[in-house]
Amino acid sequence: MRPGPALAFLVLLSACRKDPAMEALGEVEPPFVRVLPPGAPEPPDADTDPLTWSKVKLGKALFFDERMSMGHGLSCASCHHPERAFSDTVAFSAGANGAVGVRNAPTLGNVAYHPRFNRDGGIPTLHQQVLVPVTDVLEMDADIHAVALALRNQEPYRTLSHKAYGRELDLFVITRAIAAYERILISGWSRFDRYLQGDAMALTPMEIAGHGVFIDAGCTACHGGFDLSDHDFHNVGLALDHADDPGRQRITLDPDDRGKFKTPTLRNVALTAPYMHDGSIATLEEVVDHFNSGGLPDPNKSPLMQPLGLTGQQRDQLLAFLRSLTDERSLDPLP
Repeated sequence: MRPGPALAFLVLLSACRKDPAMEALGEVEPPFVRVLPPGAPEPPDADTDPLTWSKVKLGKALFFDERMSMGHGLSCASCHHPERAFSDTVAFSAGANGAVGVRNAPTLGNVAYHPRFNRDGGIPTLHQQVLVPVTDVLEMDADIHAVALALRNQEPYRTLSHKAYGRELDLFVITRAIAAYERILISGWSRFDRYLQGDAMALTPMEIAGHGVFIDAGCTACHGGFDLSDHDFHNVGLALDHADDPGRQRITLDPDDRGKFKTPTLRNVALTAPYMHDGSIATLEEVVDHFNSGGLPDPNKSPLMQPLGLTGQQRDQLLAFLRSLTDERSLDPLP
């Protein structure tokens, strides 16, 4: 996904526009209160654009509407399936006109906690990120302004747009409403979370042993905290040639960032295959084997990537633990 000058202008425009009606309506619009898992921190986005029921309902309607792609038959949900923790099932998602994307579609779980977006961190806010797949010729390939014009007089968009933002459906409303919906997709309701909250029976002995392997192997250096991700960028020795996709270097232009990609969350990892930024690893077993090996000898490889020397039993225990990270309820709390 390579945003061009036109998209950069749209991003800037959407970030700068203010609407006094939003604050006025915010006092009477029912707030949407996210029910967070026990022990979960408050997402840092809480004060950026207060959630209301109308914003979230509007965003969900847009997220699942194929008209967002202006005749290409694609919606946001085409690449982010709810039953797969809002990730895709293939390495590269199918886009408009037979095009194929260049990076694997990640889970949207806990994006409310992320400080940067896209696999290379090139987008600073979630509502700006919404523009990327909508306008990318390899994805939905749509004109966001044309989308707004086509839908603004349709229900429920006409009513919800005015209730949520006090204005007709436009770029500002579309991007913020979809972001509002994505911000309620909170992950943290797994058996592992119940175990952390004191339910000693929530995990099997094998899964508990796997948690010990996870800690002893140093996995928490990158996969720690509530989201089981440091949200930073690392080269994990996946490849030696990054000519097609230099990763974080595309944003920073720093050669030391070549081959670095954003650390994915491990929440719902059993549901989000295939893995890595390019979907090149098909199974969770192969992921564990890659990290156990220490990865390929890329000169930019993180010093944290060292052979783990796991035994066959430890490997199986680690895999059991990773599978315990699957949420026991839908990420989407809306009926």
